[in-house]
Amino acid sequence: MATEILTLNNVTRIYGKEATQVNALTDVSLSITKGEFVSIVGPSGCGKSTLLNIMGALDQPTSGEVHFDGNSLDEMSRGELTDLRLQKFGFVFQAFNLLPVLTAAENVQFILQLLGFARYERQSRTREILDALGLVDVADRPATELSGGQQQRIAIARALVGEPALLFADEPSANLDSTATRELCELLQQINTDRGITVVTATHDPLVMGYTNRSIHLEDGRVVEDKSNP
Repeated sequence: MATEILTLNNVTRIYGKEATQVNALTDVSLSITKGEFVSIVGPSGCGKSTLLNIMGALDQPTSGEVHFDGNSLDEMSRGELTDLRLQKFGFVFQAFNLLPVLTAAENVQFILQLLGFARYERQSRTREILDALGLVDVADRPATELSGGQQQRIAIARALVGEPALLFADEPSANLDSTATRELCELLQQINTDRGITVVTATHDPLVMGYTNRSIHLEDGRVVEDKSNP
């Protein structure tokens, strides 16, 4: 039986006030099931990133409710939300957000340090995830010397090393060519299938959408279609 891991009920997000008010999301209700690979799609400005940020507890709705694993995010303190993001969620950002002064391996280890792992465990887990993603050869190279595809994979390794329940990826192919995009999609699909991690990605790229098993289409901040992909 499928188990819901994330649920949104009548979520609305409004930015600004009065004359400058923008409704980024309006009355969005949906559920994400454990083990799904979901794409949130639509044109620029439709609310994809806002929806992803609210799902990942990086932003809060103006109204409505968000539940993770049956727990209301609205009832959590700021510290509890920080712990939730760190322990249960992994994030892959459009701009990669790697720390340029660190090596590839050090960027991955950084999350484990925040989680309180001892040095040996940090090194062991980092080697394991870099090996699994085919990145051992670049482990000691500064982040600034890596190609776009390599930086994206390091960002994914960093997101995965803490063994999250949910992986969020915001426009992950935006800075990649078609070859690197296919490699990225195959990697996300493998992570979803082999590790059982629920993956939610915001994208306007049909190539990325084609690898997911469900697509949620947004227009002007509203869900206009929610369908399974063949």
